[in-house]
Amino acid sequence: MSTYHFIGIGGAGMSGIARIMLSRGYTVTGSDAKESSVVEALRAHGAHVFIGHDGSHVEGADTVVVSSAIRHTNPEIVRAEELGIPVIHRSDALATLMEGKRTIAIAGTHGKTTTTSMTTVALQAAGKDPSFAIGGQLSKTGTNAHAGSGDVFIAEADESDGSFLKYRPEVGVITNAEADHLDHYGSWERVREAFVEFGSHVGNMGGTLIVCADDKGAASIGREAREQGTNVILYGESDIADARVNASTHGQGVSVSIAFEGQEYAFDIALPGTYNALNATAAFLSARAVGGDPQGIIQGLESFTGTRRRFELRGIEKGVRVYDDYAHHPTEVTALLTAAKKVVDPSNKVHVIFQPHLFTRTKNFYREFARALSLADDVIVLDVFPAREDPIPGVTGELIAREVTSDVTYVPAFSDAVPTVVERVKPGDIVLTVGAGDVTILGPELLGALAQ
Repeated sequence: MSTYHFIGIGGAGMSGIARIMLSRGYTVTGSDAKESSVVEALRAHGAHVFIGHDGSHVEGADTVVVSSAIRHTNPEIVRAEELGIPVIHRSDALATLMEGKRTIAIAGTHGKTTTTSMTTVALQAAGKDPSFAIGGQLSKTGTNAHAGSGDVFIAEADESDGSFLKYRPEVGVITNAEADHLDHYGSWERVREAFVEFGSHVGNMGGTLIVCADDKGAASIGREAREQGTNVILYGESDIADARVNASTHGQGVSVSIAFEGQEYAFDIALPGTYNALNATAAFLSARAVGGDPQGIIQGLESFTGTRRRFELRGIEKGVRVYDDYAHHPTEVTALLTAAKKVVDPSNKVHVIFQPHLFTRTKNFYREFARALSLADDVIVLDVFPAREDPIPGVTGELIAREVTSDVTYVPAFSDAVPTVVERVKPGDIVLTVGAGDVTILGPELLGALAQ
């Protein structure tokens, strides 16, 4: 068996692929910037993981795997090229693992992780043992990947760098499609072209493309794919949907009814928001398309407890509920806060600690972020989490904060966020830590501060 070395092995996407390779008998090494529970779990499965990056780490590897977040100047990439070791993108490694499987690839600007997770749990409950690779961890099991014994492989298909176009799925899902990742694409038109090409791959495989009819961008792509001869199922509350959805909120969950092909399927999910009802519908249709028993699928969806960092309840202290969410696009923030307003008593407040992710995204969408955040009662905006980018002059969290119309405070010092919130909350309020960066660590810190 070959030896694969993963640079940044602790990342959500990379760790899942590494885990499956370990299960299939490959030798896996890797490096990451810091220790983490993910790194420890990979070691427990047999991976040799270095902390820090050094060219010597790749020596002995047959293939080096990288993500788009790894810069070409990384010493391990430099050394691999000197040694003539092939360097491949993680999507190429994932595509290799999909070979010989009936693949479900779930794409979309938002909702991919939750929908992929729901589909996985649904098929497991239907008696299948699918392989899966998710860009987040299932709340119940804490895992993001598995090498199953069944013939189905479920994958979250990341559009951010165009790598989802390397997959050839039997079932493809587009939860929505709108402008994002403009640092890669440059324009909405190019984003749309990529999703159209994704749909064509499904059509070329003689597969089924499942598309949200309620999203303007996705619906137009679905209609175009249908005109080109692809088998398309449109789902949603829209009149044009083939699978018509009716969703009603109850407490912190949603009742879902799907009318499709002369049958009606009804179930409850334990997650708030109409957007999660749509995600559950996409999961239902995907699982059904590969032969899952509808009743088993429904049992799985009703048992689904969520994905970490997706409206995840981190704890309750002094009557204050603290949630964490990965939302990092204005549409995601809007959906999140709309759902949050429905699970809090009208006499209480929704507080948000928001950390913008990427300088380019902040520059492109700061007004839209401000409009979305204004749905909350009290907003704290942190500075930008840079991820893979260099700073852009004048682009900070303050750019967003200046446009927010509800109570807002720009807090450039990360350590000041929790003390600021503690002074403002009261029993019955909810607090959300929101963003794709390290804002997630503030949830436990806030709970600790409230307990004092």
